[in-house]
Amino acid sequence: METVKQRQTCYGAIHSHKTKPLLAPCEQGKRESAAFFTKYLQAIYWGRKKARDYRGFTLVELLLTLVIVGTLTTMAANSYNEYKDRSKAAQAKSDILFIESKIEFFYNENLKYPESIDELKGQIPFLDPWGNPYQYLNITTTNGKGKVRKDHNLVPLNSDYDLYSMGKDGKSVSPLTAKASRDDIVRANNGAFVGLASEY
Repeated sequence: METVKQRQTCYGAIHSHKTKPLLAPCEQGKRESAAFFTKYLQAIYWGRKKARDYRGFTLVELLLTLVIVGTLTTMAANSYNEYKDRSKAAQAKSDILFIESKIEFFYNENLKYPESIDELKGQIPFLDPWGNPYQYLNITTTNGKGKVRKDHNLVPLNSDYDLYSMGKDGKSVSPLTAKASRDDIVRANNGAFVGLASEY
């Protein structure tokens, strides 16, 4: 139990015959109370400051992340679309070369070119990778040159037959210089060239 002497060590008793005793904190108690109060205020201050800093940093980080993710997504989508277009163009070129071999086989057997690729035997890829029919024209039996494919000098691409894909846009006109024809996959120079019209 705490003795009167111990209590007086921590508190100085001030007596008055007119008033009740008053207790004054000792120096050690003052220091401990001040230290505790200071630490308490510091904890509150730094806690609030860190909370503000954390909220601000998270907002900035979120915005930057959204921008970065959006940019990367756009770049990835564009790259993927370009890859798909190149793959489909390569497939169309391969199909045209295959159909060409069937047409040449037909010619060797019949000494004439077919009027339609429907006359060819075997499994023929009638649709290009974009879902449009491959275009074929037997030039040797065509009256006039209005329908044949022409280069930038309006010279016919072939003298035997035209065979091409209308490309990604599914549109095409006779001259290769037309905007609608730039993505066509064409056969030119009687088979010496097969590829994008824009590269011919």
